Amino acid sequence: MKHTILVTGGTGFIGSHTTVELQQAGYNVVIVDNLSNSKPEVVDGIEKITGIRPAFEQVDCCDLAAMDKVFSKYEDISGIIHFAASKAVGESVQKPLLYYRNNITSLLNLLELMPAHNVKGLIFSSSCTVYGQPSPENLPVTEEAPIQKALSPYGNTKQINEEIIQDFIHSGAPVKSVILRYFNPIGAHPSALIGELPNGVPMNLIPFVTQTAIGIRGQLKIFGNDYNTPDGTCIRDYIYVVDLAKAHVKAMERVLDNPSTDAVEIFNIGTGKGVSTLEVVEGFEKATGVKVNWEYAPRREGDIEKVWADPAKANNVLGWKAETGLEETLRSAWKWQLKLREDGVQ
Repeated sequence: MKHTILVTGGTGFIGSHTTVELQQAGYNVVIVDNLSNSKPEVVDGIEKITGIRPAFEQVDCCDLAAMDKVFSKYEDISGIIHFAASKAVGESVQKPLLYYRNNITSLLNLLELMPAHNVKGLIFSSSCTVYGQPSPENLPVTEEAPIQKALSPYGNTKQINEEIIQDFIHSGAPVKSVILRYFNPIGAHPSALIGELPNGVPMNLIPFVTQTAIGIRGQLKIFGNDYNTPDGTCIRDYIYVVDLAKAHVKAMERVLDNPSTDAVEIFNIGTGKGVSTLEVVEGFEKATGVKVNWEYAPRREGDIEKVWADPAKANNVLGWKAETGLEETLRSAWKWQLKLREDGVQ
């Protein structure tokens, strides 16, 4: 009998893809999402892909009493994958209190409720932003690289939450956790039934690229062309969202089914390759044959110049590896955008 997993933020971009992979691996899934940055129809997409409709509760993780009711309703929850969070770097600079309240309170509530409801495992959705701008000798970044002062409130909430989890477990709480530090998830499920669909103007590069390519946005802005990189634009490690989702299945197996592991473990989830913003835009044009109207704009506060992963620990310890190339990933994002147009979503 496979475990039941609570996925917070499960109708979001990464959460929905992870729900699919969990269900396909035989887990039962309960989604909690307040729909602040997603739509309820995502549950339909998950059901079409897997043939199984996950349980869905429209609840805000910051509401302790409502979350307590969720755990009481689904008494067999064994593990949590915690995605629910505000996640735009630029917005966090403008609205820091929103980010601190939402991202930290939601985690505190989950940790408080876990022992009370006998929930043993937590996978935490963290970020490579905790490394700040790594010094040249720390690129590619391993899990041993120093944590740097965060460049944005968003990044700071990830650092603080990692510390909260470690302090809580160190205090003797009967919980095990795997912290996954993502690099930059992109793309969409190959079925084009789920993908990245932010409410309003996208804050992430790929939805802005695809929305510009299809004519929803007039022009893409590449923020900064004077960075110390080969083409002057920022470098990131772009990982296919389905590959990323599969890492969560491996992590959940590890915390629930492997008694010998440490109480807290940290893994970088990336491809190990750094790609510039300009290379992504040009790669999209090459992969799809569609031109994107773009121009350079001034640097954006909070952006890191260059960071990419050393994923060796995840490869060797978790038994997970990113397998999908950039062109195939970009084609999946375009296929999703075309499907949205076909469905009259935008």
